[in-house]
Amino acid sequence: MKISDLIKMGLRNLSRRKARTALTVVGVVIGTISIVVMISIGIGMNTGFKSQIMELGSLTTITISKYADIKNDKGEYIDTKEQIINEDLLNTVKNLDHVKTASPVLNADLTLMIGKKIEGYGYSLVMDLEALKEFGLPDLAYGEFPTEENQDVIIMGSEVPKNNFYSTQGYDWKSYEFQPGKDKLLAYMNLYNYELENPEKRAEFYLGYNIAVLEPNSQYDYMCYMSLDTFNKWYMKSIEYLKASDKKKAIRDLKEYQQIMLNVDNVKNVDKVEKKIKEMGYQTESLNSFTQPLEQTSNMMQMVLGGVGAVAMLVSAISIANTMIMSIYERTKEIGVMKVLGCCITDIKKLFLFEAGMIGLIGGVIGIGLSYIASFCINKYGKPLFEALMKSTSVTYENTITTNFSIIPFWLPFLAAGFAIAVGVISGYYPAKRATKISAIEAMKTEG
Repeated sequence: MKISDLIKMGLRNLSRRKARTALTVVGVVIGTISIVVMISIGIGMNTGFKSQIMELGSLTTITISKYADIKNDKGEYIDTKEQIINEDLLNTVKNLDHVKTASPVLNADLTLMIGKKIEGYGYSLVMDLEALKEFGLPDLAYGEFPTEENQDVIIMGSEVPKNNFYSTQGYDWKSYEFQPGKDKLLAYMNLYNYELENPEKRAEFYLGYNIAVLEPNSQYDYMCYMSLDTFNKWYMKSIEYLKASDKKKAIRDLKEYQQIMLNVDNVKNVDKVEKKIKEMGYQTESLNSFTQPLEQTSNMMQMVLGGVGAVAMLVSAISIANTMIMSIYERTKEIGVMKVLGCCITDIKKLFLFEAGMIGLIGGVIGIGLSYIASFCINKYGKPLFEALMKSTSVTYENTITTNFSIIPFWLPFLAAGFAIAVGVISGYYPAKRATKISAIEAMKTEG
């Protein structure tokens, strides 16, 4: 039998029993929609989890803090450990395999003045100049990053100009929004742990317009950033105004860091580097502690959602098998005629497999089209439900979910269509095999 004859005969047989074929196709449509939508929701939630983690910072960053939390195997807090973070440790971790950049991290408390009547504060994170660019700072909305030639630049988070300045005129302090490029700044470094020799005198640093402002990003919005060289220069000048008894202590304290941050060459190597540092006796922090449980949750949800879709497709497979078996009973005489006319057994099997596969294909294509509509509706109207679900497992406290809740990647429709066809063919295999075993003589005796 020619392939063209096989196709014509198969399509004709399906069209002869329109109602039954349509009902069977509906079952496949429902199964396909269930699989595509459920998997797309799982992918959407996984993407949402990853976007939330990325808002916290780089996935390749490891932090060694002076005061580190000690946790048990279940991730539960046990105690706090004080660690010695100094230049020796910095040089050691810099030489570890897979470490691209390592920088000390210090904190600087700055007072920022605009003229004499507007005062602001800039709690600043201090890092090596190159590290400022390596550790995932967002792009600049205004100004330029510090350079070797011009390091005395204060980088502000997007919320600092709006929230950190006040007019000190009169008794009532009023909020003031700093205007980059218009307001000139004068900075003072506050050394609260030490005592000034003369409270009226302290080191001042003229910044002028040397200000940069970051694009909005939840992790960086409320902090300022400055280079380590600028900090050291300002710090050494500031301690000149301290009492003699505090100067030595201030110089000694400069040799210890609050943190060391490392940037690893690949997210896959973060675990390896952390393990080496822990073998040295230091506790570390990274987003891996967040990603692992979230990935497990996401994978589990995808398996559950995919299982729901698979159950729906299993029901449609049973429906296809039932339809094909009923078709055999109704077409027993037709099968006998085909055998008498010399049709090969394989051709009869192919005919029934083709019909079953066509049911799967038609149902799959329709189901894929309706899945896109369902996905659109979920993304447009399902925000309250899915946002609550995602925030319940979120690692952030204040986060706006911006990703789609249902994401259909380009490969999923092809996978769903192939799966629908496979379900049809597999479901039709037993009926097709049964059709080949019908005796031609007995079939010819059948009425109808």
